[in-house]
Amino acid sequence: MFTAVLFGCSSDRPMYELYRSFPDKTWHRFNILQFEIPVKSNPNPFNVIFFARHTRDYLYDSLAFNMIMKTPAGEEMIREVHVRVKNSQGAFIGTFAGDSCEITTYLKKDMIINKDGKLVIELENLIPRMENPGLCGVGIRLEKP
Repeated sequence: MFTAVLFGCSSDRPMYELYRSFPDKTWHRFNILQFEIPVKSNPNPFNVIFFARHTRDYLYDSLAFNMIMKTPAGEEMIREVHVRVKNSQGAFIGTFAGDSCEITTYLKKDMIINKDGKLVIELENLIPRMENPGLCGVGIRLEKP
């Protein structure tokens, strides 16, 4: 299941957010996620942010994934990303709101789009287990810097 949200011009909210929830709170190893975000040519930069919501059942110190980002102009960026979930003592980073906590990282800062189309982002889970329990879901946000 996924949710897309478009926001107005308020500077304290994302310009765009797309979230994929995991009904069983598990990101299965070979479930490659694809996000297609409509974008227009614009000289104003924005940040592309990855976020994940996890529970206290998350087992690992970080969340590792491979990211492929393709712009409408044909540029392709490939990067392996490791987002810290726990500190060196094993305590969760961030504050829990109810039974979940959100972690974030920048995928691209100050991105400029020079052609109308779709920004396509693929995420591949790199945790070496078939199931990665404790994840409520993951998403992409576009925000003004």
